[in-house]
Amino acid sequence: MTGSAARPLFLATILTGSFLLFLVQPMVARMALPQLGGAPNVWNSAMVVYQVLLLAGYAYAHRLSQLDIRRQALIHLSMLALAALTLPIALAGLSPPAPGWEVLWVPLLLLATIGPVFVVVSAQAPLMQRWYAADPDAGEPWALYAASNFGSFAGLLAYPLLAEPLLGLREQSLAWALGFAALFLLVALAAKARWSAPATPALGRVDAAEEERVGAKRVLLWLALSAVPSGLLLSTTTHLTTDIFAMPLLWVIPLGLYLLSFTIAFSDNRGVANAIVLLTPAAVLFAGSFAMVSASTGTMVAAFGALLLLFDIAVSLHARLYDLRPGTTKLTFFYLVMSAGGAIGGAFTALVAPVVFDWVWEHPILILAGALLLPLPPSLDWRRMAGLDREMSRIALGVLIVAALFFALHLKWLVTDGDNELLQFFLLTMLSGVGLLLLPWRWAFVGVLLLAMLAQGGISTFHTTMEGQRTRSYFGIYTVYDDPVEQTRLLTHGTTLHGKQPLDPSRVREPTTYYGDTSGVGLAIDAAPRLFGAEARIGVVGLGTGTLSCRRKPGQVWTFFEIDPAMVRFSQDGTFTYLETCAPNAQIVLGDARLELEKVRPGSFDVLAVDAFSSDAIPLHLLTDEAVGVYERALAPDGLLLLHISNRYIELEPILAAIAAERGMYALIRRDVPAGDLTVASSWVVLTHSAENLNELKANSGNLEWAPLKPAEGAAWTDDHASVMPYIRWGYILGEL
Repeated sequence: MTGSAARPLFLATILTGSFLLFLVQPMVARMALPQLGGAPNVWNSAMVVYQVLLLAGYAYAHRLSQLDIRRQALIHLSMLALAALTLPIALAGLSPPAPGWEVLWVPLLLLATIGPVFVVVSAQAPLMQRWYAADPDAGEPWALYAASNFGSFAGLLAYPLLAEPLLGLREQSLAWALGFAALFLLVALAAKARWSAPATPALGRVDAAEEERVGAKRVLLWLALSAVPSGLLLSTTTHLTTDIFAMPLLWVIPLGLYLLSFTIAFSDNRGVANAIVLLTPAAVLFAGSFAMVSASTGTMVAAFGALLLLFDIAVSLHARLYDLRPGTTKLTFFYLVMSAGGAIGGAFTALVAPVVFDWVWEHPILILAGALLLPLPPSLDWRRMAGLDREMSRIALGVLIVAALFFALHLKWLVTDGDNELLQFFLLTMLSGVGLLLLPWRWAFVGVLLLAMLAQGGISTFHTTMEGQRTRSYFGIYTVYDDPVEQTRLLTHGTTLHGKQPLDPSRVREPTTYYGDTSGVGLAIDAAPRLFGAEARIGVVGLGTGTLSCRRKPGQVWTFFEIDPAMVRFSQDGTFTYLETCAPNAQIVLGDARLELEKVRPGSFDVLAVDAFSSDAIPLHLLTDEAVGVYERALAPDGLLLLHISNRYIELEPILAAIAAERGMYALIRRDVPAGDLTVASSWVVLTHSAENLNELKANSGNLEWAPLKPAEGAAWTDDHASVMPYIRWGYILGEL
């Protein structure tokens, strides 16, 4: 099979490999969830590992491409066969990390689990393009890279929409192994199609007159154009889930848009890519101005703006990368440099930034870097207008800079006052218009973007950093600040309130937020002396500000389980005084609660309260049937299990109803809408094997209602099979409720 007739075969091979590659990423992350938890940085760490493995795969493809086609085929098929020995995929049996070592342990676990098979599968995209181009009559191979990323996008969407809802992890792994077998067959057919192709000489022996020269400056530009979108992908994910819109599956959307950007940028048809390149400067100025806003907006408009910005910058920079592509003799080297840039950008965002910055400062930095690298089409340079005097353009530059300062200053005043959104929109539009006119001077264009960021909220965000109000750990970005009106000190994690404490000395022991007197957990703990005696044993998963400790009664033994050392510091360094005031002798167990609870003696607690928020959602691995089994084992036979399920975006009641039915437990829910000034609405579910204690709890609650759970709508979640898709509250996400 010669020439372009083999194109469908190579297209199918590339699509299959890329589909499998991005299907396996969320699958392995899902396998590791019981050990890793669900923090955004876990996904970012996983992405860095995938990028490093992709780099290794591209390096392997580049080295292999220097051989003749027959030797390439024999070696690659042999490597695929060896990788098949690691299938079906199963999680590597590494011991859980010590607290603080998650940043290294997560990559090690993923490397040990899928390293070999990921490397050989990732190599097939550049390698198949090289094989396709080996026939002089085949034509340009670059559109096959666009197809590769479309396959990746399809695999990414297929996981949450099809694989996770329909198949358990074991079945997913077996299905992936069958897909790998299909890929092996397709690669073998592709090798057969090019078996008689002219031998590909080693690149080191290509005649000097024929070999394309690629200078260091061009390679560095390739690296930068690859690194910025890759880093921006991860920073957008963190910024969205932390400061804008914490909703389920949100991490899928930025990655999907990133992959689609390659499909558009590397397409043979340049119309769509060129149109986006023309529109991107306006999007960068307008949407990019919100990149330093750290106050939670929680709106779909803000989330859409952040996603549009990522997509436009990624398409534009990748389109410039495409325009700077070399000839096909340098194809694998080009992709190797691209993957190195992707790994650099990902490492900066996932590994360096959390250590260096107290907030997602990497996000505006990468947007500014993207603005510096944007392609500048000649049609956007108004200085080229016929008859325009060069001196006039210099005068215009000065006038435009003054106008930008004027609009930015007034925008800053309005944002601070916050009382005229229409005028803010007008000023931002005018500032963006001035920035577009300054586009021919790249430095001035980027300067206006920086001014817009500072005016829109960057100064306030920078001020919070300078005052040391934020703490960043592997598990989140926390802000501690005092509310002078309410006279409270608050702890927030982006859009999630973790707790507050009154500053009035007479009220410092008062339980607030989700733990008030009429909350489910408040009623259950207050009933503990009656149900279990004066020395009741209380366990709490999730420390927060330590608010619950002020429900402790004399004689009770309390134990807190907390995964984040930063949270423990808040309760021990005087930032919040609940713990030291109300339960100074409480034991704090540092680590993942599910893993730590497996170590305690059976029947260790009379009451166990699970309150483990992660960006507005309880981590999935803490709500499976196996997880409830761990809690059940840690409880006394007649003990009470309390689970906090206050959540805007996922309906958790049917899930717990299914688990309760599976385990033969009684279950009720307390939906609390308190009247207090320092408390907020909450939903707490109680599960127990003791009907007597449940009735006693209801009687002890007076006229406060404990209601039955909504009926189960499917099977109980398990570690092997769980999907949030059927339980998402789309009305809340779309802003209809």
